[in-house]
Amino acid sequence: MMLLGTGLAVGTVYATVAATRAQRGVSESDALSGKLLGASWVSAFTALFLAITGLAYTLDMPDLQPMLWPTGSGLIVGLIYVSEGAARRNLLHYGLGTWLALISTAALFLGTPGLFWVLAIAGGGGYAVATVLERRRLTARAKHALTHPG
Repeated sequence: MMLLGTGLAVGTVYATVAATRAQRGVSESDALSGKLLGASWVSAFTALFLAITGLAYTLDMPDLQPMLWPTGSGLIVGLIYVSEGAARRNLLHYGLGTWLALISTAALFLGTPGLFWVLAIAGGGGYAVATVLERRRLTARAKHALTHPG
């Protein structure tokens, strides 16, 4: 749980920095979309907290939480990436979000510790692939801007 919390905190900081950079010079409408997408993180994780805590309490099964937090977090992150990808027409975010949502929920079939392996390898692998693809996309865009100014 400590590792998950640390990862979420670091991810939140990086996402905030990236969002702030991305909003420089954008239209008022695009800025509002960005702010709403940013607020969706708070809404979604609050809802996830209520769902997991309520489910564990109602069923009197507190040992569900170590399974539901990492998989639920992957589902939430994936769905927000899907939304962001759709809103910004970013196929990479849309694809990564789809991947994260699917592998996170499918990992529940494995129980522990299998779900942690799936999340670490398939989830982490998805981020690694997305990182490489994003760098290539940005490099290609920069080269295009240099060769085709204006």
